[in-house]
Amino acid sequence: MFHTETYVRRRQQLQQSLQSGIILFLGNEDSPMSYQDNAYPFRQDSTFLYYFGLDLQHLAAIIDLDEGTTIIFGDELSMDYIVWMGAQPTIAELAAKAGVRETKPYHAIEQTLQVTRSLGRAVHYLPPYRAENRIRLSQWLNLPTDELENYISGDLIKAIVQQRSIKSTEEVIEMEKAVNISKIMHHTVMQKAKAGLKEYDLRGTLEGIAISKGGYPAYPTILTVNGQTLHNHFYYNTLQSGQLVLGDFGAATARHYTSDITRTFPVNKTFTTQQKEIYNLVLQAERAAIALIQPGYRYIDIHLEIAKIIAEGLVNVGLMQGDVDEAVAQGAHALFFPHGLGHMLGLDVHDMEDLGEEHVGYGDELQRSTQFGLKSLRLARTLQPGFVLTVEPGIYFIPQLMDLWESEGKCKDFINYNKLKAYRDFGGIRIEDNVVVTENSGRILGEPIAKTVAEVEAMRSANL
Repeated sequence: MFHTETYVRRRQQLQQSLQSGIILFLGNEDSPMSYQDNAYPFRQDSTFLYYFGLDLQHLAAIIDLDEGTTIIFGDELSMDYIVWMGAQPTIAELAAKAGVRETKPYHAIEQTLQVTRSLGRAVHYLPPYRAENRIRLSQWLNLPTDELENYISGDLIKAIVQQRSIKSTEEVIEMEKAVNISKIMHHTVMQKAKAGLKEYDLRGTLEGIAISKGGYPAYPTILTVNGQTLHNHFYYNTLQSGQLVLGDFGAATARHYTSDITRTFPVNKTFTTQQKEIYNLVLQAERAAIALIQPGYRYIDIHLEIAKIIAEGLVNVGLMQGDVDEAVAQGAHALFFPHGLGHMLGLDVHDMEDLGEEHVGYGDELQRSTQFGLKSLRLARTLQPGFVLTVEPGIYFIPQLMDLWESEGKCKDFINYNKLKAYRDFGGIRIEDNVVVTENSGRILGEPIAKTVAEVEAMRSANL
């Protein structure tokens, strides 16, 4: 936990953003993996962590906006629990760490909500994403589970997104710790990888590093020789000479602040000429995006500028043709760059997206595009000092997508389909760093992680 005052101050700020009623915060429970006592690793709800910092199961809280009171709900541990799982502080002791004086048993939430609703007062709650909490809300509010979304508090979502989007100094420090752990993970994989190893050999190494540094993997590892598959969670391929390895993985700290780093490297000691040409184009795009970051700029505009850089580079390679501006306007570049430039980062790797991606990445100022590629941009809104975000351009050669577009004659004025045949087995390249928006620019978080061709090849040659 941070200092108690951090959580008190956060709740005070939230209370000033809403008028009346009560705010309900639900912590998470253990979720069974295959039977009740074989649970997935526990992960507390990020909003509950942000406002209360308590990283334990079976807790909830209420802020009464009219009375100015806060209550934490939880049950004292039974002796059976203590025998198997160990002792924990009392609920009152836990509440004190969060700066809360009043506690009640967990079951008292239902009565509190019933009284609140009988008085015609508003109950502000967030979108439930865990089945356990969805069932509880349904019972407590006497609503069918499929109607819960109809009564979610939009005002609460907007207030939380506005507050959590601006990262404090202590939050940025945590994320820099996470990036620095990720640096060790990425450099170790770059040095260890060689032809004949399985992808899972490298996965085991990198995830072990995250745990050994007091954290854990921030999200399911992407470590693949098939980098053209954007979210590839298959780890059974054997690394072969001539292939590229795309590694998209990062660490989270014990306080759950995350990092999200991607690097791409050759299985051999050096890139081929073809690989180096595409790699340097992606690196050029990533550096240009970071240079464009500053308060007042919309991230969608930076995304589109980077799309033009990628398209112009592919024209120079001979894979695209025609007017670059028109090609990007029609989405021709998305054959090679089918995702967004980045997303918010914080307590979640896609920060706050449980509250709704539209609220986090677009707000009231923009509507999401329906165009292929651009519709996958998670963050489009105007940047502000304190935002922490990812910058992750990429170029991919997806045979199935290439074949579909060619068969449909899609963007044929901008894409040289004949030359694409030489890239069918290329894979994909992505380079990603994490950036905090400062008062006048963007700053890459953490210690530098090898990403130039020379740096990556030096890392590859270290142990081969």
